[in-house]
Amino acid sequence: MMSTKKKLPAHSRGTGNIFADLGLPNAEEHQLKAALVAQLKRLMAEREITQTDAAKLVEMKQPDLSKLLRGHFKLVSVEKLMRMLTAFDQDVEITVKPHRKRGEAGRITFIPA
Repeated sequence: MMSTKKKLPAHSRGTGNIFADLGLPNAEEHQLKAALVAQLKRLMAEREITQTDAAKLVEMKQPDLSKLLRGHFKLVSVEKLMRMLTAFDQDVEITVKPHRKRGEAGRITFIPA
């Protein structure tokens, strides 16, 4: 009997953070911003709201919102993204706790409701 399994090219398992996997600086911040923007996009889709209406709601110019939604995260801070989510009637909670492993740097994690 012949095996139909294809051999995969050489690869390694990702960390769960594509920005870290690519060796980009501030990878955790980029990952957090990406998660917050994804949440914003989900809310816009749920409400069937246009970028123009969403931009007015979050007090941003529509072209800048469009760039943000396409991954240009340098346009806004994490704080601004959190304020944008509150404009969509979302609660944003921040929890600070000791890291599980002593001697290692803490991490930033996004946990959607």
